[in-house]
Amino acid sequence: MPFLTHHLPSQYSALANQPQKETSPEDITNTAYCYRHRPDLKCRRQADEPSMALLQKDLGKLSHTDQQAISHVWSLFSAAPSKQRNLMLQGILTQCCFPQLSYISANVRELIKVDFLAALPAELGFKILCSLDTTSLCKAAQVSRRWRSLADDDVVWHKMCEQHIDRKCTKCGWGLPLLERKRLRIEKRQIQLRASGRGINEWSPVITPISETSANPLADISEPPALGPSQLVRKRTNEEGEASPDSTKRLRSSPTREDGPLPSPDLAVEPLPLRRRPWKDVYKDRFRVGTNWKHGRFTTKVFKGHTNGVMCLQFDDKVLITGSYDTTAKVWDVHTGKEIRTLKGHTSGIRCLQFDDSKLMTGSLDNTIKLWNWKTGQCLRTFPAHNAGITCLHFSGPWVASGSMDQTIRVWNSETQQTFLLRGHTDWINSVKVDEASRTLFSASDDLTVRLWDLDAKRVIRVFEGHVGGVQQVLPLPAEFELDEHRNIHGLVDRDDDVSSNASGSNEHSFGDTRRDASLEEPFWPAEPERPAPPHYMLTGALDSTIRLWNACLRTFFGHVEGIWALAADHLRLISGSEDRMMKVWDPRTGKCERTFTGHRGPVTCAWLSDSRVASGSEDCEVRMLFFGNS
Repeated sequence: MPFLTHHLPSQYSALANQPQKETSPEDITNTAYCYRHRPDLKCRRQADEPSMALLQKDLGKLSHTDQQAISHVWSLFSAAPSKQRNLMLQGILTQCCFPQLSYISANVRELIKVDFLAALPAELGFKILCSLDTTSLCKAAQVSRRWRSLADDDVVWHKMCEQHIDRKCTKCGWGLPLLERKRLRIEKRQIQLRASGRGINEWSPVITPISETSANPLADISEPPALGPSQLVRKRTNEEGEASPDSTKRLRSSPTREDGPLPSPDLAVEPLPLRRRPWKDVYKDRFRVGTNWKHGRFTTKVFKGHTNGVMCLQFDDKVLITGSYDTTAKVWDVHTGKEIRTLKGHTSGIRCLQFDDSKLMTGSLDNTIKLWNWKTGQCLRTFPAHNAGITCLHFSGPWVASGSMDQTIRVWNSETQQTFLLRGHTDWINSVKVDEASRTLFSASDDLTVRLWDLDAKRVIRVFEGHVGGVQQVLPLPAEFELDEHRNIHGLVDRDDDVSSNASGSNEHSFGDTRRDASLEEPFWPAEPERPAPPHYMLTGALDSTIRLWNACLRTFFGHVEGIWALAADHLRLISGSEDRMMKVWDPRTGKCERTFTGHRGPVTCAWLSDSRVASGSEDCEVRMLFFGNS
């Protein structure tokens, strides 16, 4: 016992001369122990300085003799090896009374807590923190500097953004509006390398570069696309497009974007050096917007200027463009609410429009489509497209499609310079949507049907029936949209609805098989297995006051008391506008109406949706825009 010989030489001097067996490093195997019980780390714990300072202060209050005795005991314990320490502790514990044992228990509970994140490699710490929810992560960041460094890291918050933004989380059911999908995709590989422990020295331990430019603070933020705004309009007996109070049908166009704004040459500019925002800031911004949507917190801006009903609209981050029965289209500043310019040229009411970064197309009851440079107000071309008023249009890639009161659909292909008519509907065409990838087109009509067309074969391949009122809107949903996996899809099918194909020789595949693996095993196009299938799901709105989610009509949404004229949707929510002057927000997966907005003094004829805004136009000549983020 060399430590006793050192402290009590008078009693243990005889043992000092006995040879001591030395333990070789080979005798100690650390691989069988966890980091808390490794023999080579035992009895190496450093004293806690604040605790020792308190002990010394209490010790100073005792007599000199007591101080010497207690200090001597501490010295013996400090010098003792592990085995001897255990014996000392056992002896002390056997002599303790219950209050003393209780005191020991209360103190030991705190002392044996271990900072496992500090002890583990960073990549394992990331793995643990990625399993936490938002609230737990924020609390973890308050534990210590080390925990904050890991909990605020881009590895963790990139995972949170990927899991929640623009989708419903499968674990918590919470979804956040789209903000930076492109950045999520680009940086995913870098984040994966960092999370696995490779490339850690190349990144800041806390954040990645921040995205800000003095010229454009939103340079790295893309306004998420609205999948389907609806521009709705009434049928008018007056060719001049004047309002008809007793008219029963509404013409509307749905200028929608399949995947956001169409590409523009203006985007091909040399990139400016950007500093990226931390992913935690991105998530915080999206969480704030998502919470505002959930609790109905928003600010409202009203755009006034039209002298007749507003029948169609679309907006992006900077401008709002509206079309009206007063024969004009107006360009507005989204942020100030002021009118920028008025586009004049049509001789009857404008029923539909769609724009991208470089062009605007408008369709009118004067039977023409006009192509504009909306930035200057110049009309570039006029197309005499139909023999009756044009009620809807949509362009995507090289395809442009328009629907008319003459019951036909006209399609242009800018690459082949080909144009053709699609015939089959027996009443006005109210909505057309082109799916560029599958080269198909969806159309909705007052004949109560929705039709799916093959643009290559120029024929209908599927007819969807079930509505009992004129179908005013059709919105194909993107491939990313899926119903909750745990739900029994077949149990949701409305057995009263019929999905049939009336075209001879039409494709016998169901519209988007309810099982993904089935659709992968058997291509939608047997003769062209490499050709993408049409969108898996679609939404329709009709004058029977219902909205339907289709695969083979999976769900019917009830809530409006009069006919539905407007639909707009993204991955998280569905917006509808109705003759009852109300706009409703729905969960497209469950069919639940989450919120109802009022304020218009006339039927809601058109709507458009983005991540943090929704706009609606009405026959009261006004456009109301609700801001759920920063206006």
